Amino acid sequence: MHFIIILLALSCAVGLRLIPLPKSGNWHQRWQKSLFLLVCPPLVLIMTALAVLSMGTSGEMLGLEASWFSYSLALGFVTWGILIAVQLIAQLWQSQCQIERLSQQMVLGKTARILEDDFPYSAQVGFWKPELVVSRGLLESLDEIHLEAVIAHEQAHLNYRDTFWFGVLSWLKTLTVWLPHTEELWQELLLLREIRADRYATQEVDPLILAESLLYFAKAPFYSSNYSNFSFSCSILSSRLAERIDAILAEDSEPLTLGWWMWMLLFCICLPWITVPFHYS
Repeated sequence: MHFIIILLALSCAVGLRLIPLPKSGNWHQRWQKSLFLLVCPPLVLIMTALAVLSMGTSGEMLGLEASWFSYSLALGFVTWGILIAVQLIAQLWQSQCQIERLSQQMVLGKTARILEDDFPYSAQVGFWKPELVVSRGLLESLDEIHLEAVIAHEQAHLNYRDTFWFGVLSWLKTLTVWLPHTEELWQELLLLREIRADRYATQEVDPLILAESLLYFAKAPFYSSNYSNFSFSCSILSSRLAERIDAILAEDSEPLTLGWWMWMLLFCICLPWITVPFHYS
């Protein structure tokens, strides 16, 4: 019976990932649906595995005996998740060690770590307490008003704790990379994350100035093998640059929040635990 529960959870996860991404609607609606479709399947699988582990290898459910096979599947999935988490933590630790070796400088009232390179780069680097990292090339290339727009964008990532939440989302994404449309959902959320930060920045700076700053980044993309772990940057895919600029110039001020999708998410991840009372040792 436990194996049947695992199959049902797997079918649910695949079915959710087969739901097409929203191609229309405002950014608020796209954010909610994309976040739900990325997060819900792995959480359903994790909760199912934990429920099976809690029931053990003995006993029966609805007349069907438990088995070591289903228990081993659940244990293997949880162990895999732990190993992925350890790997991601090691990468974050390596990034933290790299930035701690960089010099510090005040940039428009913000303490920043300075990369002594010519390419334009800005990012919040870290997990729980990220630090602002900018390159020397960015400081020397942008004037004060455009640099202020870039800093305002990075401050938005800090205020929304994007480094922490997207670190968690990266773990869930890696855990279920084999499910359909995982990479597509991930790229959509990365875009919406940047749009959210852009819209926050427009409260502090002129939207046209911010759009010009994005164009500058797009013309001179970041590349450095020495700082390959500094991935949480203001990077721009040229294919989606127009979407970001349109969002910056749009008058829609609706915030990107979780909304009612959160309640649906909680309902789905609690479903596996409903089966536990039906297990008898």
